[in-house]
Amino acid sequence: MSVRYGTMGSMAGTHSHPGEQAAQDPIRLLAIRDTPLSVDEIFRAVGDDAAGGTALFVGTVRNHDGGADVDRLGYSCHPSAEDELRRVAEKVAADFPVRALAAVHRVGDLEVGDLAVVVAVSCPHRGEAFEACRRLIDDLKHEVPIWKHQTFSDGTDEWVGAC
Repeated sequence: MSVRYGTMGSMAGTHSHPGEQAAQDPIRLLAIRDTPLSVDEIFRAVGDDAAGGTALFVGTVRNHDGGADVDRLGYSCHPSAEDELRRVAEKVAADFPVRALAAVHRVGDLEVGDLAVVVAVSCPHRGEAFEACRRLIDDLKHEVPIWKHQTFSDGTDEWVGAC
């Protein structure tokens, strides 16, 4: 049996193989939808033979916020939301060696447990994938004009701005 030893440091420093580079067009799927989201669809969208790591984040509607019980919520967005989502995705793809990227956010009325957002990023290595995925969801939440209207069990409600 032949064993090949190496260090992550030396591999990370040499990017001579094309698979170590960002893909030419890594943005595979971006959408804002009023229909249920599919983790499988997003995961398939970021499949890439050169990716050694894929990170995926799923945001769900939880049953509480700020100490109050949440019954349901609704998301709405500005007409520019998809353009802003693309801008965020392009920035992530420019800052990391992204092989594939996907992000889909739901709008409309959702119930506790429903999927609200799914994002995924594939990169040559796991660390890059984790960092890029974290940046993607954080920037999406802060910069894409999507708003959440929460209805609480006590009959009160509130609007929460995503940016």
